[in-house]
Amino acid sequence: MSWKKIVLVLAALLAVALAVHFGRGASHDTGKARSPEAVPVEVATATQGDVELSLKLVGRVEAWSTVTLRARVSGQLQSLSFTPGARVHKGSVLAQLDPSLLKAQLDQARGNVARDQALLQKAEADQRRYADMLTKGFVSKADYDLYKANLAVARASLQTDRAAQELAQTQLGYTRIVAPFDGMAGAPLVWPGAQISADTTDLVVLNQVEPVRVAFNIPQDSLPAVRIARQQGPLTVQATISGDQGKPLAGLLDFIDNAVDANTGTIVLKARFDNAEHRLTPGQFVQVSLPTTRLVNAVSVPVHALQSSSNGNFVFVVGSGNKVQQRYVTTGPTSAGRTVIDKGLAGGEQVVVEGQMLLADGSTVSVKQG
Repeated sequence: MSWKKIVLVLAALLAVALAVHFGRGASHDTGKARSPEAVPVEVATATQGDVELSLKLVGRVEAWSTVTLRARVSGQLQSLSFTPGARVHKGSVLAQLDPSLLKAQLDQARGNVARDQALLQKAEADQRRYADMLTKGFVSKADYDLYKANLAVARASLQTDRAAQELAQTQLGYTRIVAPFDGMAGAPLVWPGAQISADTTDLVVLNQVEPVRVAFNIPQDSLPAVRIARQQGPLTVQATISGDQGKPLAGLLDFIDNAVDANTGTIVLKARFDNAEHRLTPGQFVQVSLPTTRLVNAVSVPVHALQSSSNGNFVFVVGSGNKVQQRYVTTGPTSAGRTVIDKGLAGGEQVVVEGQMLLADGSTVSVKQG
């Protein structure tokens, strides 16, 4: 056999060997591909118990009371005694008017009272003297009546001037403008040196922020449920502040308006919050949660466990051998991120909450507790 034939035979044998080798490898790989792999998923347990249904609304914080302070007497503003935006206490002086003119008027009133007291003493002495002379027949009844009338006039004058003194004293006190309650002061509306007109010129706006109210609107269809819940006891309202890392604040519903807005079909409700930490600010918008109904012994699952198809809503239930069952369910209301399951699921069963897109009925899963 020539060397050329030997080379051809060897090449043919090598080709056959390679074909057999790769054929076995491909057959082995195909077998592996056919064996299904477990799909990684996260699961949650369907719970059974009481579920509070609530309305999620947007509310607006209102000051408990708001007062625009004005002076009760006219005069020139002498000084301001508060820090804009700071807390002030009831009775603290916020502004002072120039008291010099009213002090002079008070001094004048005091002088008039002193004069009237002296005149009254003289009139009383004259009346006593002429009464004694009348009994002895030294003066006529007409003269005695004149001094008796003078005494009455002196008493009336003293009473009038005492009232004028009290008025001057009161007006002098009005030059000090004080806070009527604990609250937060706004920006000054006038500055020292300005002329203030009585009961006309605005000085500063004061808000009472401890407590506060949060006002919100609910649909008129929800009003009966709210009233029923309120009849069973105080109704707690929660407020969540956007951007605030603290816990939601709890308040009590204390006001339901007496009419539904015909344009919007809603009615105004208000809740009282103590606001001891001053986390709520008048004018601020907050998320409000208002409970309306309690479902007893209801089965619920996280909202994202539910899937939908043309046949209805379903969940993937993890069974024995980590195989899932596609089970259609009848859903109820949703509250606090959970959906009530009226039919099709029992408490304690595990449902898939992450990874459903890769599943089919009967798929094998690798469970990672979510």
